[in-house]
Amino acid sequence: MSEEAEIKSLRLQKLASLNQQGIHPYAVERYERTHSTAQVHDQIASLTAVNVSVAGRLVAVRIMGKASFAHLQDQSGRIQLYFKRDILGNASYSQFKDLDLGDIIGIQGRPFLTHTGEPTIEVHRFLLLAKSLRPIPLGKEKDGEQHAALHDVEQRYRHRYLDLIVNPASRDLLLKRIRVVQAMRRFLDELGFLEVETPVLQTVAGGAAARPFTTHHHALNLELHLRISLELYLKRLIIGGFEKVYEIGRVFRNEGISTRHNPEFTLMELYQAYANLEDIMDLVEAMYVEIAKSVNGSATITYQNEVIDLSARPWKRLPMLDGIEQYSDIKPSQLENFEDAVSAAEKVGLPTEGETNTGGIIEKLHERFVQPHLIQPTFITDYPIDTSPLAKRVPDNPKLTRRFEVFVATQELGNAFSEMNDPVEQRERFFYQQQLLASGDPEAHPMDEEFLLALEYGMPPTGGLGVGVDRLAILLSEAQSIRDVILFPLLRPE
Repeated sequence: MSEEAEIKSLRLQKLASLNQQGIHPYAVERYERTHSTAQVHDQIASLTAVNVSVAGRLVAVRIMGKASFAHLQDQSGRIQLYFKRDILGNASYSQFKDLDLGDIIGIQGRPFLTHTGEPTIEVHRFLLLAKSLRPIPLGKEKDGEQHAALHDVEQRYRHRYLDLIVNPASRDLLLKRIRVVQAMRRFLDELGFLEVETPVLQTVAGGAAARPFTTHHHALNLELHLRISLELYLKRLIIGGFEKVYEIGRVFRNEGISTRHNPEFTLMELYQAYANLEDIMDLVEAMYVEIAKSVNGSATITYQNEVIDLSARPWKRLPMLDGIEQYSDIKPSQLENFEDAVSAAEKVGLPTEGETNTGGIIEKLHERFVQPHLIQPTFITDYPIDTSPLAKRVPDNPKLTRRFEVFVATQELGNAFSEMNDPVEQRERFFYQQQLLASGDPEAHPMDEEFLLALEYGMPPTGGLGVGVDRLAILLSEAQSIRDVILFPLLRPE
């Protein structure tokens, strides 16, 4: 029998003994708390003359004969507990000593400060609320600190509930990600945007260049796709008369997994009628500053030893072709057509296998030569039309579009368009994407007749933005991987 199995067996025996005594911990439905552990810490000076009630998980115990100390952990933190036989009585004190680490208990008692100044609760009574049948890898205490024993990264992702219990750093990081969403939602709500919900199951998965997941609806005998973007349904709402809309939701892309990619991730998309690309730039600058202040208390952040000031507005604007020329010496005239672009890329050692259009090569040149230099916030503008089928053209250069991506600390953190609202040209763009699909591009945009039908009724000039929430959370929390900021990332089954 393994050590864990043996511990579970012993704890099941304890549970059976408790049930025989008429103590049924899982039968407890409710426990009324007056304070969190953090509130006891913060208000200790005013609580020493009153009784408080707190609840949480038992994470440390030091038995010392007639008196013992323990630590209780709830969502807000930890508090020391003081159990004394003279106060609890022999039976209750004996019951306390039979508790296990990981048990969830409620306690009532009087707060006080120990001679070392540590806030502590003198326990007058306690109640077992849930028995932990498996050992929790809490590690050992050293220098007054609990050192977690759950170090294996994959096990932390796979058993996130244990990671949250034993690793305060993981819990704090994930709380920052939650606060990113809260701050983003608050910012947009205050600007008058309406939060909406659009379909996850779609007959045509459009709005982005990505391979979708496919499923089947049996009752309708219909092939469906999990959405890869929120765009095309949100634009339908703009057509319908909602002038400022946004959605924060899960999207799904059947692509590789890396420190920056998870097959499902959280995307925020917004659309604002009568706004253009520059309006969205202003919104992005203001929103990112507000989110950073809300999450970290400052618009200046440090990521991978780089100090980044989000408040230094306006952020740099750099056309994509200018950036490529600056950092690779490849001139825009060398990227006029597909053959010349292939030649220019191969001369600088960039593989072009699988590329089907000039725009794809231009974007790869940007990723290789320009992106590593984009530390301070930068808007890369004027994307090629081949890779931007939903954006308006640049008026004086029809091969480029009114699109930007925002980069901070070398990472792409937002994608925006002056949205295409000409239904005739949009149809032509979709036809071109079908040609790319036929030539071997699996991520070419599909034809979407339902969206084209809606567009033919008229869509006002519109600015749109998409933000990968998880990537923004990585930046603001200094996480190492997208899996660090997703509560339950996708993993292979054990």
